[in-house]
Amino acid sequence: MKKLEYAIVDIETTGGYAGGSRITEIAIRIHDGTKIIESWESLVNPQQHIPPAIFALTGIDNELVKNAPIFDDISEKVLELLTDRIFVAHNVNFDYSFVRHQLQEAGFKWTAKKLCTVRTARKIKPGLPSYSLGKLCYSIGIPLLNAHRAGGDADATAILFSKLVEWDTEGEIAKMIKKTAVDQRLPPNLPPSDFEQLPEKPGIYYFYNSEGKVIYVGKAINIKKRVASHFSGHKITKQRQLFMRDIYSISFEICATELMALLLECAEIKKLWPIYNKALKQFEPKFALYNYRARNGYQYLAIGKLPKFHSCIESFSSAYDGINTLQKLAQQFEIDHRFCKYGAINNGEVITNLNSTKLPDLETHNAQIENAIHYLCSNKPTFAIIDKGRTKDEQSIIWVEKGHFYGMGYITTDESITDVSEIKNYVTPYNSNNYIMQVINNFANQNPKKVKIVTFPKK
Repeated sequence: MKKLEYAIVDIETTGGYAGGSRITEIAIRIHDGTKIIESWESLVNPQQHIPPAIFALTGIDNELVKNAPIFDDISEKVLELLTDRIFVAHNVNFDYSFVRHQLQEAGFKWTAKKLCTVRTARKIKPGLPSYSLGKLCYSIGIPLLNAHRAGGDADATAILFSKLVEWDTEGEIAKMIKKTAVDQRLPPNLPPSDFEQLPEKPGIYYFYNSEGKVIYVGKAINIKKRVASHFSGHKITKQRQLFMRDIYSISFEICATELMALLLECAEIKKLWPIYNKALKQFEPKFALYNYRARNGYQYLAIGKLPKFHSCIESFSSAYDGINTLQKLAQQFEIDHRFCKYGAINNGEVITNLNSTKLPDLETHNAQIENAIHYLCSNKPTFAIIDKGRTKDEQSIIWVEKGHFYGMGYITTDESITDVSEIKNYVTPYNSNNYIMQVINNFANQNPKKVKIVTFPKK
């Protein structure tokens, strides 16, 4: 069998993601598992401007690379050095994404097995203060000359790799270079233990940045499998590169059902507003029904835009839904159309001058408005969805009160409940919104046997 060889690679670039940045310098050291057997490096003309911040870090500016070869000119040499070798780098996914992308642009289809020296060092030498290349070299006594240049960093990585091979008494490197090794796909700053502890159960998971702030909340039927899917593939977009780089830790919360996981995800996104959660933000209600009393004493109902933290009678995803609701109320309660407004709302109040002298009786009209509001608010069901629990000894509960999501929780199967309304005492309250209620109502319609309606005596 041919002995494994390793291509230890370091690159300098114009920016942080392969889709919009380019390589300015590349160094490759071929290692046979014991020593370096071949070295090659080159400056690269990126054919784009090098930002001042990159020059300050690397010392590479536009003048330095002006006469350097473009990547297409060196692509065959790069491919020759990388073919049939393990691709090794410190934070391997960063270097790999750039090299793979630029080889592809040069017309070469190339993939390789990867080995990350950050991950390998964490496995073989756990507990060190830091695993950045500079601090890691300082901790274990590796000389780092000409830092932040491809040649200097590649030489230091090669020495680090030699030491890791020497210290690898448990065969960790052999395990990690397997194509299916999950460790190789993890973000560079994420401890493997955070991923390994994830359960294969329904629930939600949180990604945190270096400051411990939640940057993403997700839900899953299988938490571990879903989290792993975030780290697979080779997308080169700026958002993905930044996302992967920002993940420093993971936590999770197990839920009994996929529905509870979805509701908790919605509630947590609404509460925490993580920077990388985009999809659910579009479901925020944008219009609302308001009630106000004008100076003439007459009450009005109006549909208008819903600013954040603004109180209202009812909120809607679209102006159409709000207008349709108001028209039905006006028809049902015989409200004069002149007191129903469908335009802009200024601080929840619209001042309207009525020129007609034939106005409805004030007390009768205001009673009609109040009856319509009471009907809208009270003519909504209160019910519980009772489903399986996290264990066989409990049940899960979702509580909806007067058409709004109130909260959810768990109750043991041996708990004595004489009235379904007592279930409310066992739930944790959460904020409701239109999207959450759409999800709950769809589930309730599809699973009527799990729904327990609460009926109240009429006053």
